[in-house]
Amino acid sequence: MKTRSPLVLGVLTSAVLFGQAASSKLEFEVASVRPAQPNGPERVAVGVHLDGSQVRIASFSMRDFVALAYRVKLNQVTGPEWTASDRYNVNATLPAGSTSSQIPEMVQSFLAERFQLKVHREKKDMPVYALVLGKPPLKLQEAAPSADDPDPKGVVNVSGGGSAAGVSVDLGHGASYTFANNKFEARRVRMDTLATILERFMDRPVVNLTDLKGTYDLTLPVTEEDYRILLVRAAVNSGVNLPPQALRLLDAGSPVSLFDAVQQLGLKLDARKAPLDLVVIDDALKTPTEN
Repeated sequence: MKTRSPLVLGVLTSAVLFGQAASSKLEFEVASVRPAQPNGPERVAVGVHLDGSQVRIASFSMRDFVALAYRVKLNQVTGPEWTASDRYNVNATLPAGSTSSQIPEMVQSFLAERFQLKVHREKKDMPVYALVLGKPPLKLQEAAPSADDPDPKGVVNVSGGGSAAGVSVDLGHGASYTFANNKFEARRVRMDTLATILERFMDRPVVNLTDLKGTYDLTLPVTEEDYRILLVRAAVNSGVNLPPQALRLLDAGSPVSLFDAVQQLGLKLDARKAPLDLVVIDDALKTPTEN
């Protein structure tokens, strides 16, 4: 059985991309926002592009923006249904002397001004998969050194696209991953990033508890059936409304072959409960104020 469905893929946000910065009142010099145009029934692309002082954010939902602004993962953001489905494009200019590490605080100010966003934080015990060390030996392959410039003032491209044929995401500075042809292939990823990648395709958050500090190349093969299930799960996690025949694939349960592939690397995805910090969207405008 073949399943054809649109796949929205939110890019990684929070400290995974932009590091940490002291909380303060920071604003874009200028910024405009427009509803994102439909990408067509079979494919959608999203991303963040930073070139000097120019910032372009393509096809982000309100939850994507909030995750970026408050430096949390997407699954740590909750709110009304439209905050996962309605998408926007933003073009902005950084003020003189600022860096990419301050973009989240600027997005906070932008959302409060243009969308009248109101949020609160809370902590809640939730089901998670803990990414932990499994039975030795560890079979991870260290990535070769990269000559890419990590300077936050340089050009940064973080973009992703997905369709029924698979997923491809460029994380910038040589890091990337694809999910196609029944396998994950990741290049130059850390364990925190791997956890964030995997949870886009899972039924619960993935928390890195490995304490591994390296950067790795890895491949995770899955069965054809699990491949289709994982694509559908990624679409659901990104707020895509799928037909009932596609959603029925999720009734098959957990993708066992993915768990097995992780174990082959000397790691393990362990189901448990853990406290997570959530950002709850209390109120926001669906139509932002004029540019």
